[in-house]
Amino acid sequence: MCGIVGYIGQKQAYPILIKGLKRLEYRGYDSAGVGLINEYHKLNVYKAKGKVLNLEELTTQKDVTGCIGIAHTRWATHGEPCQANAHPHVSQSGNLALVHNGIIENYALLREQLQQKGYTFKSSTDTEVLVQLIDYIQTSSHIDLLDAIRIALHRVIGAYAIAVIDRRQPGRILAARKSSPLIIGVGSDEFFLASDATPIVEYTDKVVYLQDNEIAVLEPGKALKVVNLENELQLAEVKKIDLNIGRLEKDGYPHFMLKEIFEQPECINDCMRGRVNKETHEVQLSAISEHKERLLGARRFIIVACGTSWHAGLIGKQLIETFCRIPVEVEYASEFRYRNPVIDNGDVVIALSQSGETADTLAAIELAKEKGAFVYGICNVVGSSIPRNTDTGSYIHVGPEIGVASTKAFTGQVTVLTLFALALSKEKQLINDTTYRCIIDELEQIPEKIKEVLKQNQNIAELSRIFTYAHNFIYLGRGYSYPVALEGALKLKEISYIHAEGYPAAEMKHGPIALIDTEMPVVVIATQNAMYEKIISNIQEIKARKGHIIALINPNDTIISKLADECIEIPETLECLEPLITTIPLQLLAYHIAVCKGKDVDQPRNLAKSVTVE
Repeated sequence: MCGIVGYIGQKQAYPILIKGLKRLEYRGYDSAGVGLINEYHKLNVYKAKGKVLNLEELTTQKDVTGCIGIAHTRWATHGEPCQANAHPHVSQSGNLALVHNGIIENYALLREQLQQKGYTFKSSTDTEVLVQLIDYIQTSSHIDLLDAIRIALHRVIGAYAIAVIDRRQPGRILAARKSSPLIIGVGSDEFFLASDATPIVEYTDKVVYLQDNEIAVLEPGKALKVVNLENELQLAEVKKIDLNIGRLEKDGYPHFMLKEIFEQPECINDCMRGRVNKETHEVQLSAISEHKERLLGARRFIIVACGTSWHAGLIGKQLIETFCRIPVEVEYASEFRYRNPVIDNGDVVIALSQSGETADTLAAIELAKEKGAFVYGICNVVGSSIPRNTDTGSYIHVGPEIGVASTKAFTGQVTVLTLFALALSKEKQLINDTTYRCIIDELEQIPEKIKEVLKQNQNIAELSRIFTYAHNFIYLGRGYSYPVALEGALKLKEISYIHAEGYPAAEMKHGPIALIDTEMPVVVIATQNAMYEKIISNIQEIKARKGHIIALINPNDTIISKLADECIEIPETLECLEPLITTIPLQLLAYHIAVCKGKDVDQPRNLAKSVTVE
């Protein structure tokens, strides 16, 4: 991890590479670097710890000329964040420079073998091993760089997306991938290279998604050449991307995260567009109509996901079980892939991922398919690996999410899972028309109700100042609100670095209540649903131990409003749709607490947007 950018053509590469790195900052990183070949065939590599801005400052007054270059933002896996471990890495001969996303699992053995051949290493990364291996194969066998890369990749175990340049051949970039995303932009007598489409969209809308075990040769003036590791020519299918570059700008907001929180009404409308017919009150998902028999015959659904997507999966479980009466299990993809799970061809696996590139989720998909399960993907990024590797699925259509802490992707996933449960229930004839139409009518009102919550942004900002002192938080919810409590706690942890935990409210008595004192803020989702009386009892238990209560309540509440120390009012809705509203004030609360503490909200420490390695 985390971001690769490359350019070769007639333009100066450096400005394109730097802008591309800035576009990829949202993925999370701790160092950055750039490698360029100038007109005299000199390879210039510059690297800096910290932000891309540090790299720009380092390259002031340096030679950054050249029409070919590669660049990288690194999220540390092997070796601490420092200049020496930053990419690109240069071969001992000084001829090759390489950038790499992923993990080379057998790097230690390869390193030892190369040291025996006389190679010395300047970093503690697995990546440097790969560039030295390619260099050794090329020089010892006197073969072309493409062949050297093919042979080297046969010897490595692990995941990779790489780009390689050779100062002796300044007219081409070679790129390869396995289990880590890499996109090639096709321009007019020029090529672009990136981990995702965001650095490419302002230059071209034509892209090629490199597949696993493929190597691409980028040479201006020639057609893109793609071969596999056996040197067999592969089809380079050019696809057109539709990505609004305006979505990649802050548009006056101080942070992408706040912008994306405020985009949620529009995003949910986009998510429902073409799927919810307002005239007929019908939900239509093409994936269900095209695979009706397989989905209606499902013996069990298994939802696999990580992080925020896992929380959305917990809500999906309740929706599907409630309306479709099919058992649902929700699994962490990272555990599922190693657990030898019991799966057969009667199961449907639903894979959730914002990026569509999550390594653990992709591995879980592969395992599920091997065991005969039907796989349904739900993700955000069009053309990403998950939709290309699943049997069918649905996009959430919320647009690019730049903030590392997911917000609009969560509500988008919950919206699609709601539509999925409703459509499948209708097909199974398990939901009566009155209930069905009522839910659809209310679902159409959700964007406006979220706008009502967003009007409280300033009030929540002022409330947040009270809690900058806190070292711990507890979030409580019941039923559909329990996963929202988990998600609220995760948001606070991610961006403010305050320890927080979410619990089912009734589980307080089974341990966590021991933590309650005057310095413990407790956020309670206390809407007036079927669990309301139970939540009152839970709040009384906290109140008796002098916990500081922040309650999410409905406007007509007369009981909890008097018990809680602080209240945030949210509009009423159906219980099954509450997560779409209750999550919004928790996102705002986490955001404003983090801002008050002076944290980097969009790029929190140690986190990456797209987790493409284990």
